[in-house]
Amino acid sequence: MSILYLLIPLSLILLGLAVWAFFWAVKHDQFEDLEGPAYRILFDEDENDRPREPEASSEPDAPRDEDRRD
Repeated sequence: MSILYLLIPLSLILLGLAVWAFFWAVKHDQFEDLEGPAYRILFDEDENDRPREPEASSEPDAPRDEDRRD
């Protein structure tokens, strides 16, 4: 019976944390777009997903900045 003196306040604290986390998520727009990420994965229309084409250069054998090692 004495364990209830510990469990009841502990459960109220956890409940308070859950309510605070819910309102924090609502305030920071975590529930704004629920369907967007589900549909976004189906379409490959992003520019970031395409491989970059090599840029034409007047000096074809010139080393690029990424190839140089100090």
